[in-house]
Amino acid sequence: MTDLVTWAELGGLLAAAGGAVYARHAHPAAYWSMVGLPLTVIRLLASYSSTMDACGLTVEPSRWRALAVRATTRREIRPVPPRRGVIRPTTTGLRMRLRLAPGQEPADLAASTERLRHAWGVHAVHVRDIKPGVVELRLVGFDVLRKVRMPRRLDGGPLRIPVALREDATAFVRDYRAVPHELVLGATLSGKSMYLRNLLTGLAAQPVALVGIDCKRGVELAPFAPRLSALATEPDQAAELLPVLVKEMEDRYDLIKARQGIAPDTPEQLITSDIWGLPEDERPAPIVLFIDEVAELFLVATRKEEERRDEMVTQLIRLAQLGRAAGIHLEVCGQRFGAELGKGATMLRAQLTGRVCHRVNDEASAKMALGDIAPEAVLAACAIAPELPGLAVVGDTSGGWSRIRTPYLSLADAAATCRATADLTPDVPALDPFRPYVPPMPVETSEPLATTHPATE
Repeated sequence: MTDLVTWAELGGLLAAAGGAVYARHAHPAAYWSMVGLPLTVIRLLASYSSTMDACGLTVEPSRWRALAVRATTRREIRPVPPRRGVIRPTTTGLRMRLRLAPGQEPADLAASTERLRHAWGVHAVHVRDIKPGVVELRLVGFDVLRKVRMPRRLDGGPLRIPVALREDATAFVRDYRAVPHELVLGATLSGKSMYLRNLLTGLAAQPVALVGIDCKRGVELAPFAPRLSALATEPDQAAELLPVLVKEMEDRYDLIKARQGIAPDTPEQLITSDIWGLPEDERPAPIVLFIDEVAELFLVATRKEEERRDEMVTQLIRLAQLGRAAGIHLEVCGQRFGAELGKGATMLRAQLTGRVCHRVNDEASAKMALGDIAPEAVLAACAIAPELPGLAVVGDTSGGWSRIRTPYLSLADAAATCRATADLTPDVPALDPFRPYVPPMPVETSEPLATTHPATE
């Protein structure tokens, strides 16, 4: 009987260990909540001071503190680590705030994140500056980019679209008010279209005019036609659409100038330099222009096509330079965007503040996207594996960068969202001639439309 109990206990332990190993790989979030989080908290509390000392993140105590220790105890005077705040568990890791010791800066902690990660046995450690003297240490328990699950609470709003998940388990929000234009690069099957799909469906739920230029005969953007205000599927159509957008931008500037020319006794808060300062009933709807495979607008074969290309590039540069105040934003996508495309390519790229680089075919393409704003991010972009479509490196002109991954969204679901939100399409009369044709949906009926009766004599 004793042997049976022993074997049963051993079998239970083996089953529990096997279940933990399976959960760690198949359900990392559940494993973290049940096993990883308690072990990490215990490890952190037990080794906090020694780990900070080993990483060089301690300072000598103040003179008054040293005198107090000598007067009350006979302990050795030890260096002081940053004061730790309350540990806050999350579904993907834990967070805690640290008050830096005198003489320390957030860069000191940021330089030691890799050592802290190994010391506490977590997947990653990230540092965020909260206020002078206070930083937040965010520990991530597992690879959140392997299977993307967006946070439940998303910080959205007008022209703010949560489109991907960062490697620190926070949402990457595409904010057109802060970053008006963006460049998205990526090789074939890198996830560039998935990023565009999530962004477009997020904007579809807002009163925003969506305009598309897809020179691949519309295979990327045509499924979203019910929600598009305009669509060009070849360079000739794009050459006709871009001047209309420039004219719309100029008309909006005239509207802003008319608002600025009001009476001298008007309060300052009513004087504006962009459409967002206009009254809501006078404010035109913002426009987001999606360009898929921008290289198709640059490639030419004849002199006539070269003149058309120069005109389109000039209009795109004008939209990038002046469109923000008029509420016109650019989302430029392609596999490569360098000076070899032709005159004006580098100038246009310089106007695109946001940069998203998916897996690319060569280092030069990564440098085109990130080299001029965050050179250290180029190597991270070149290290993206083909087995992780949707993984990208995002950066901006501040020099900061991080890894993100877009959640999977099927084309059928994205198209259904655009059909359901078609009534939110704003009225922009200038774009009506370019409105894509949407065939009516067939009506399914279970009964015949007419009832037949047998003929009688």
